Amino acid sequence: MPGSANGSNGSSGSTKAMGILTVGGLVVVTAYTVALGSNGWLWFGWVVLGLLTLAMVVTQQSG
Repeated sequence: MPGSANGSNGSSGSTKAMGILTVGGLVVVTAYTVALGSNGWLWFGWVVLGLLTLAMVVTQQSG
């Protein structure tokens, strides 16, 4: 069964949730940009969220 090896379901679940949040954030920021114009702080926040998600994925794979 996927995700059940080594008892690491907790960290894998949080990484998956973070990925979903990152993709959802991209959709929201893009919709905001299309509707109301670009906001640099929103894009900056999304980039930071994406980097945090990437860091979580990398640390999970190395461990």
